[in-house]
Amino acid sequence: MAYDASTLPDVSGLTVGIIGGTGDQGRGLAYRFARAGQTVLIGSRDAERAARSAEEIVALPGVPAGTSVAGADNAEVARRSDVVIIAVPWDGHAATVAGLAEPLAGKIVVDCVNPLGFDKQGPYALRVEEGSAVQQAARLLPDSRVCAAFNHVSAPLLADPEIDRIDLDVLICTEERDVAATVAALAARIPGMRGIYAGRLRNAHQIEAFTANLIAINKRYKAHAGIRVTDL
Repeated sequence: MAYDASTLPDVSGLTVGIIGGTGDQGRGLAYRFARAGQTVLIGSRDAERAARSAEEIVALPGVPAGTSVAGADNAEVARRSDVVIIAVPWDGHAATVAGLAEPLAGKIVVDCVNPLGFDKQGPYALRVEEGSAVQQAARLLPDSRVCAAFNHVSAPLLADPEIDRIDLDVLICTEERDVAATVAALAARIPGMRGIYAGRLRNAHQIEAFTANLIAINKRYKAHAGIRVTDL
């Protein structure tokens, strides 16, 4: 079955919250969704910092007039959002996610965290007891609908206002096909992106780990490499 974006659900009315939205990845995703006219909430441990970041993003080139971008603390963002993206550093992943279990109940939660270490030889994948960052999130959020996505999206590309299209595929791992469809539809709001179902949560560990290979590619070739799946 060929990829067909016309079959995806309408997600234009959803509010997307980003936990860790003041970091490079979170801020870049917030900007791209804002450019698409999506309502965006930026979360941070520091509500004032989140609000400043929201003010900066809504003023960037390409964001349509009237687009709603606001900032608040992480718990408030979790409560007010329909879909919540976790974009925090790996070191704080478990504590942040566990602390948001109540406001994230019933929500679609998208984890884009990559457990990586760095040494003089470069990046490498870290072992995660649960198997992957998203499986850790699923264990800590038993009442949420958890998936992995946006693991391989370059933060510099997301943040560059001169780039109109980001031609890559977002690999989505989840137990629920309708969650995959919703997240694929959100990815498709960003010109050039496709959201591709890539299996259940147990298949996410190699996707997260592959980010180390992409970082090595980027360093070697001075690029911002992504993934494109052929024959779809």
